[in-house]
Formats: sequence, C-alpha cells, structure tokens
Amino acid sequence: MISFTNVAKRFVVDGNPYVVFEDVSLDIREGEFLCLLGPSGCGKSTFLNMLAGFEPASAGSVSVRGQVVTDTGKDRGVVFQASDALFDWLDVTANVELALKVKRVPREQRAVIRDKFVKLVGLSGQEKKYPSQLSGGMRQRVQLARVLANDPEILLMDEPFGALDAQTRRLMQNELVGIWGESRKTVLFITHDIDEAIILADRIVVMSKGPRAKIAATYEVDLPRPREHGTQYMALWNDVNRSLAPTAH
Repeated sequence: MISFTNVAKRFVVDGNPYVVFEDVSLDIREGEFLCLLGPSGCGKSTFLNMLAGFEPASAGSVSVRGQVVTDTGKDRGVVFQASDALFDWLDVTANVELALKVKRVPREQRAVIRDKFVKLVGLSGQEKKYPSQLSGGMRQRVQLARVLANDPEILLMDEPFGALDAQTRRLMQNELVGIWGESRKTVLFITHDIDEAIILADRIVVMSKGPRAKIAATYEVDLPRPREHGTQYMALWNDVNRSLAPTAH
C-alpha cells in the first residue's frame, strides 16, 4: 500500500550539508500496524512527514497505492505528539467535527460521525469540555477522534503518547489497539520506546543512529493480542535493543 523507494533527506545546517538518512526503502502493507523505532536524530519524524506530504524527499520517492506523494491528502491523518494541536476555543465536539464542517458535511451527519468517535475513544460525557479542562490523555483522545472522524485510510502517529505519564500511556496504547482492531486502518507509528513498539506493532522497523541513518533491522511481531508488558517478550526486546546500539548501521 505504501512504498518508500531509495528515499533520502538532506538539509543544510550552518552552510554545511547534513544527510539525515539515505537510500532507505520500505513497504508497508495495507492494514498493517508498523512501528518505526530509532534513536533521536535518525529521522523518524522526517520519514513520517514525507508520507504525510508535509515535506518532500531529497531523493527517491514515497507513494501510496502507486501514486507519488506530493502533498497532504484526506487519505492520511496525522496524530501529533503535542496535545496542543487542538483548538483551545473549541469544545470536544467542535474539535472532533471541525474537518467535517470544513468539508460541508450536513449538520445531522456530522453529529452522527462525531458522536461515534467520541464514544469510540472513551470520551462520552466530556463533549462540552474545552481542552484546558481535560487531562493530557483526554486531549490525545480528542486528537485521535478528530483524525478518525475524517476517515483516513492511513494513520500517521508521531510519538503521540510520549508526553503522557506511564499509566495513561498504557491506557492509550490499549485504546489504540482496540480502535485499530475494529477499523484495520494502516498505521505508521513513531516511537523510541521498545516496550511500546512490542505492545502495538505487527512489525517493528529499527533505524540506525544518524547522520546517514539506515534501516538497521526489521522484526515481525508474531505474538497474540492483547499484549502485556512482561518477561515473555524479553527475547524480542533484547533483539530490538541490540539493533538500537550506537554502532548499528
């Protein structure tokens, strides 16, 4: 469904060229939950941003169903790490249905879609609250509901739970797995947390340390769901951790 073909990203930093990654190729299957894991600075977010259409590749191509990505599109929805991606002056319902309103979806239809996803992410009863009245986990739920209400084929998630406390993060991981199990959308999830990747992913792709990062290793996660943190996954954890070693290129 998604193909990164010989992709590179280069910047100029203080007048000097900087190669984030180069010659990276990766295919993502339809309906797959793929976690992209790697150390800070390896280009994980840049990788996601190219698929989102936020920035171009310096070389190579990114395509969805054979069409090269040149811009943003309604087939791709992005959930950012920061919960301040919400509009503070809009309540939960208005935030969730904003894109539908922009697309001029009729009011009655908007309400049905909005209510479905507010319920799906566990926010029933919170509809009239504003972002400032919600916890960090609740704000992330609103952001996820807003993206899902727009019904993209692909969910792009850039460390969306990174700023949450451990307990809330665990709840959100379980919530996301449940939503994915129901919708079977294709998910590209960025994380630096091995435990999170094992809990969530069908497949884990590990990037090496930048600059000139590469794909260091790929792991199929053939483990039953739901998954809990525990020693039964330690062998996989150790393998992934070794792939993240600073010398892995």
